[in-house]
Amino acid sequence: MTACNPMAGNPLKTKADLQDAVTSFYAPLAPWFSEGGAALRLSAGGAHYDDRAAEMEAFVRPLWGIVPLVAGGASFEDARRYVDGFSHGMDPNHEEYWGKPRPFDQRLVEMAGIGLTLLLAPDVFWRPMSEPAKDKAERFLLTINELDVPDNNWLFFRVLVNLGLRNVGRQWSEEAVTKALERIETFYLGDGYYRDGVWRHRDYYSPMALHFYGLVVAKVAADLYPDHATRYRERARLFAEDFQHWFADDGAAIPYGRSLTYRFAEGAFWAGCAYADEEVLPWGRIKGLLLRHLRWWSTMPIAGRDGVLSIGYSYPNLLMSESYNAPGSPYWALKIFLVLALPDDHPFWMAEEEAPEALPGGRVFAPAAGFAMRRATGDAVMLTGGQNGSEHRHFDAKYSRFVYSSAFCFSVKSDTTVPEKPEQSAVDCGIAVSRDGRSFMSRAAITEEGVDSDMIWGVWTPDDRLKIETWLDFAAEGWHVRLHKVTTADRLFFAEGGFSVDRTGERDPAFAKGLLKETGRAVITTPSHTSAIVDLLGERAGEIIRPAPNTNIRFPATLFPRLFGELPPGEHFLATAAFGVTHPVSNLPPVGLPETVRGFAEKHGLALSGA
Repeated sequence: MTACNPMAGNPLKTKADLQDAVTSFYAPLAPWFSEGGAALRLSAGGAHYDDRAAEMEAFVRPLWGIVPLVAGGASFEDARRYVDGFSHGMDPNHEEYWGKPRPFDQRLVEMAGIGLTLLLAPDVFWRPMSEPAKDKAERFLLTINELDVPDNNWLFFRVLVNLGLRNVGRQWSEEAVTKALERIETFYLGDGYYRDGVWRHRDYYSPMALHFYGLVVAKVAADLYPDHATRYRERARLFAEDFQHWFADDGAAIPYGRSLTYRFAEGAFWAGCAYADEEVLPWGRIKGLLLRHLRWWSTMPIAGRDGVLSIGYSYPNLLMSESYNAPGSPYWALKIFLVLALPDDHPFWMAEEEAPEALPGGRVFAPAAGFAMRRATGDAVMLTGGQNGSEHRHFDAKYSRFVYSSAFCFSVKSDTTVPEKPEQSAVDCGIAVSRDGRSFMSRAAITEEGVDSDMIWGVWTPDDRLKIETWLDFAAEGWHVRLHKVTTADRLFFAEGGFSVDRTGERDPAFAKGLLKETGRAVITTPSHTSAIVDLLGERAGEIIRPAPNTNIRFPATLFPRLFGELPPGEHFLATAAFGVTHPVSNLPPVGLPETVRGFAEKHGLALSGA
């Protein structure tokens, strides 16, 4: 199915290559436009919003690639279809009217793509519209100033729409823009990091949304908002120093948080920096980070047989989707193609792509976000104390695992975890606990998190009878350490998972030779990966878990190592080392406990063993 990927076989090295990519993404969509051009009907799947809004979404989101394509000097043969679509979709008297926008409506989200169109390519998509159609479009778009939107990155949609209307000489509200920008200022945490509004998420909505839109504003409205533009540029420079560590040398990014079906929007931040002419890192490095990311995605089976992007991550997978993922949702991935708006002689295009070997390594601590990052060969890894993402599906997996990896990714549960049927457990890189040994809950809504004892730290308190406090740090290459303080009023069954690996080839008799489970540890060695988990206090049983298929977002079928044990009521300390590398290892290297972990163990009287 990789051959169906619109980028398959594209070298993705030059501006022309990326232009070809955008046209390749658009081509499979062309047959599915409605007669009036205002709707794209891609599938029978649904979202929490109505079908007309979903059809508007599918119509608008390809513009995130098409508009920069046109703005950068390329032609787009179906421009007239979009002109008609705009005219009909925003006309209350037309049968393909997108519908009256309401508070918190998905239509308000998609208005942002129209705002970008008015900013970057009005001559192609706006000028050819009739004057009555323009009047109706103006009235439709201005409703974003009258309706409530979520108190988060959606505020930037209001900004983009108004700036777009201003750019084409139409009515707009400077007051609405100013209020939105001032509210967004309160989301800034420092050191380049934002929280996404009242929910405090620090995930890809910081780079692909808050930073991205801010950089667009810095480019197109610095005359109106010079102070904001300056701050957006300064923050982007700070964030880039950390964000480069979210990308492995093969181009893969660390999947973390919600909305991962937007795929290579993970790298849209680099496109936003280039568009704003902001050299947050050397141009050759920015270029390498962006292009390698696209090349990695070009090898993934992310589209159906007709080339239409699927919902999922590295393969079609509705299990990990969000309630707001309609059939057209994945096309927000095209935000990364904002670089196509740049002229041919821009420093981004003129720079020689920096080799991945030049990327910086080492442990990177980000206290403002509660992350620690480290890059290794073929992998980028993040430790986190967790976040409360409880309004999202599978939020325990997306926000509350201990470690996230570009190479191993993470899994979402398919059912309740029970020891008799461990294949139902997909809690890799996290913990699941039970009071009866049958009904398990995985670490989920985190009540406190940040940095403690110079380690990443998080607290899970599911009720007043259980509290689990965890400290995390990197150890020797491939290793990280987890220290848990468990306070329980009941007997507790405790399961803790390591990294998942692809189980392709498990029918080969040699495959079983790479599986080891014994007291205190479990190890999986395949021709391409090694994953291990070790009890540093040597008490829990090692297990090999074979989860249900399609639970891991990277590999359709996996195995992962797990430790399992029981705890009586009271206060307990557990210590775990987890190992993951992208090559086979015959003998596990020493854990190499860092000073932070040694100091913690000494303070609490823990005698930790090595691997």
